[in-house]
Amino acid sequence: MTNFMGKFFVVGLFMLFFSACGDTAARVPELIVPSGFLAEVYVENIPNARSMVMGDKGILFVASKNEGKVYAVTGVGSDTRTVVEIARGLNLPNGVAFRDGNLYVAAVSQVMRYPGIEDSLASPPEPVMVANDFPSDRHHGWRYIAFGPDGKLYVSIGAPCNVCDEKGYAVIMRMNPDGSDREIVARGVRNTLGFTWHPQSGDLWFTDNGRDWMGDDMPPCELNHVTGPDMHFGFPYCHGNGISDPDFGEGHDCSNYTPPAQALGAHVAPLGVKFYTGNMFPEEYRMQAFIAEHGSWNRSEKSGYRVSMVRMQNGQPVGYQPFIEGWLKDGAVSGRPVDLLVLKDGSMLVSDDQAGRIWRISYTAE
Repeated sequence: MTNFMGKFFVVGLFMLFFSACGDTAARVPELIVPSGFLAEVYVENIPNARSMVMGDKGILFVASKNEGKVYAVTGVGSDTRTVVEIARGLNLPNGVAFRDGNLYVAAVSQVMRYPGIEDSLASPPEPVMVANDFPSDRHHGWRYIAFGPDGKLYVSIGAPCNVCDEKGYAVIMRMNPDGSDREIVARGVRNTLGFTWHPQSGDLWFTDNGRDWMGDDMPPCELNHVTGPDMHFGFPYCHGNGISDPDFGEGHDCSNYTPPAQALGAHVAPLGVKFYTGNMFPEEYRMQAFIAEHGSWNRSEKSGYRVSMVRMQNGQPVGYQPFIEGWLKDGAVSGRPVDLLVLKDGSMLVSDDQAGRIWRISYTAE
C-alpha cells in the first residue's frame, strides 16, 4: 500500500475574480492536497457561506450566517450552477437540515421549516416555526442542526461565554421534526458547530471548540464520540485529556468526564465533520473522518485554516493529520473552511465563509 497521505502537491488555481466595484482583484488561493487530488472553486458569490445540506432533488442549500440569508444552488453536478437567495433577514442563520422535502433553518433562538422548498425557489414559502424558545444569546448562539438516523433533529446549544457554568447551555439536544419531545443527548459541550453519525455504527460524533485564554497550546479542541446516554464531556470543569479548568475545575475530578476520542490542535476551531462515504477517493481515505478547521483568532501564531483528517481503525481514531492546506500562508489568511459535504459522485464540497465560495475536492489520479 502507498503511504497513507501520499505525496502532496500544489493545485495551481491562478484564476482571478473581481469585486463588485470592479477595481480590485484577489487571487484564488493555491490549495495543497494529496497527490492525485484536485481542489477547484465550485461556487462563487455566496457571502459568508457556512453550513450546507443537499435536498432530495439535488439542490444544495447554504446558510449565510452573518448575511442573515439562506441560498440555494441549482445545477450541482453540471457545468452550469446558479445561486438563488431564498431567505433573508434572519438572526445569524447557521444551521440547515433537510428531510421529507422540507428545509430546516436554525437561527439564534429559532428553528424554522420551509415546506416544499425545492419546487418553489422562485417564490419561497413562508417559514413554519418549529421552535422559537431556544436561548437568545448571540455569544455561541448560532446553531448547527442535522437529522440523525433516528429521524430526530439534533440541535447544538453553545455556552454563552468563553467559560462559565450556566444551566441549559453547553449541550446537544434532539427533538421531533415538529419541535416536540426534546431531550439532551450530550452535556459539557462548549460549542459544537459540526456533528455527524458513523455510517456503520450509527454513533454520534461531534467537534467541540476549546476555551480561550489558557495559552497558545492549551486546551486542545476536540473530536468526541457519543456511545451512550447522558454523557458529559467536561466543560466547563475539565478540557481535553484531564486538564482542569483554572476557574471552574476545583472540586471536579476529570476522570468523571468523557475525554475526547481525538484531541485536535489548540484553537484550530473545528467545525464541520463528515465521514467519507463515497467511492471516488482511494480506499485508504474511505470511512475516515474529515474536519473543517476554521482557524484560530487569538493565537500568537495562527493555527487551523485547513481540512484535517482523523484516521480511523476499527471505528476508533488512530491518527490526525492535514488533508487540505493553503488557506493560511506566511501568516496571511485567504479563506476559512466551515462545512463539508460528500456528493453522490464521491467528490467533497468545502464551504469557505471568509471568501464566500464553495470548493470541490475530487480525485483524478493524474
